[in-house]
Amino acid sequence: MSVLLGLPRTSRLVSLFVPRLNRFLNFFPKKRFFAEKRMTIDTPEFRSLFSPELNALADIFHRHSFELRIAGGAVRDLLMGMRPVDIDFATTATPDQMKGMFESAGIRMINNRGEKHGTVTCRMNDKDNFEITTLRIDVLCTGRHAEVQFTTNWELDANRRDLTINSMFLGLDGTVYDFFSGIEDIERRRVRFVGNPTERIQEDYLRILRYFRFFGRIAVEGQSHEEATLQAIRENAEGLAGISGERIWTELKKIIVGKQAGSLLTVMHQLGLFRVDLLGLHEDADLEEFKLVYDRCRDHSPQTMTLCVAMLASEAEVLELEKRVRCSAEERKTALLVVEHRHRPLDEVNPLKPYKDLTIDLGPAEGAKVKQRVTEILKYQGHVHLLEEFEEWKVPKMPVSGHMILAKGLPKGPKLKTVLDELREIWKKSDFTLTADELLDRLPEVAEKLHLKLDPQ
Repeated sequence: MSVLLGLPRTSRLVSLFVPRLNRFLNFFPKKRFFAEKRMTIDTPEFRSLFSPELNALADIFHRHSFELRIAGGAVRDLLMGMRPVDIDFATTATPDQMKGMFESAGIRMINNRGEKHGTVTCRMNDKDNFEITTLRIDVLCTGRHAEVQFTTNWELDANRRDLTINSMFLGLDGTVYDFFSGIEDIERRRVRFVGNPTERIQEDYLRILRYFRFFGRIAVEGQSHEEATLQAIRENAEGLAGISGERIWTELKKIIVGKQAGSLLTVMHQLGLFRVDLLGLHEDADLEEFKLVYDRCRDHSPQTMTLCVAMLASEAEVLELEKRVRCSAEERKTALLVVEHRHRPLDEVNPLKPYKDLTIDLGPAEGAKVKQRVTEILKYQGHVHLLEEFEEWKVPKMPVSGHMILAKGLPKGPKLKTVLDELREIWKKSDFTLTADELLDRLPEVAEKLHLKLDPQ
């Protein structure tokens, strides 16, 4: 068990209380604070998890008489008929016990950074990594990190989790262990915190955003939120100010591109979450514009920023968002470009001409990234009928270079770029059809316009 010396007096008292609670629950295994519910699953998705590597892992724990169960989100996904992408495991073995088992079996362990919080990662058959965490109780919560004490009681571990649908365990024999009605909540498409919403939120304020993300995934359109949950969120919204921008953005992105995004963001706005110091969004964010953009391009894989900037009024607000959530440089560039050009009109004769010209103007330095950013403008505007044609368009290379112009007698100097820009405009007007020779034939005309003298060698 973790050593809790140096913790505040309250935490030391908790550390003394927890072992007694463990012994109490283990001595009276049928006397539970919550009625445990069990069911058995035997679905194709569940059976597909049993690779030779997982079977070998399960055998190690069985031989050493430790329980090993699938935990959290993977159980939720399996109950919803989906094969989980990521699988977390929980066990009654401590990290030291796991390390001893793996070392004796010649199993390599990687990434020991999680051991303090009970997580050991092993690599089976040099093929699959498995992350296994000892059952634990959060003794002192400080947001993302917590001082933990290990336990062998599954209910105590379930009690520290955020949502009922994420608090279940699944034995490798197919038995689902449910202490907080997670099965029923999945059946009813209901999202609830484990126990008291205020307590769960104050353990990690990011759970406010996790609640909305999972509501979008689980609940059906139009389903109402429990008033006690909304009240707890409203009263604890300020806590989001202390969460790192990266963590905020990870959750917010999933809400923005997820199901029911418009209605969820509306509720979040009503609860006072739209503040620059909380989410990087202004109170007067344009939610109606967001809903319009979301509806017209959601089936065409818009980037998160393409949807997000619908709520932003200006480039300045993009930079405020970036400062708060620490989005990537590429996300910032996409946002700024979409905001600048989202009202760009179509060319009636050649609808894609303005977008092709913009792609050329932005330059070849970043290649395909530039074209992708311009594609996001088309998605934002709802010109989805033009997407396929634009995506198939091969960005042409400007046929004339600076060396070619210098060879025609233009003196070296700052005017070279100006001449190149003029020739590029001529090339664009030809719909990129003029050759290098044809463009160079126009060089005297350009030089005269710019009051430059050519001096052919």
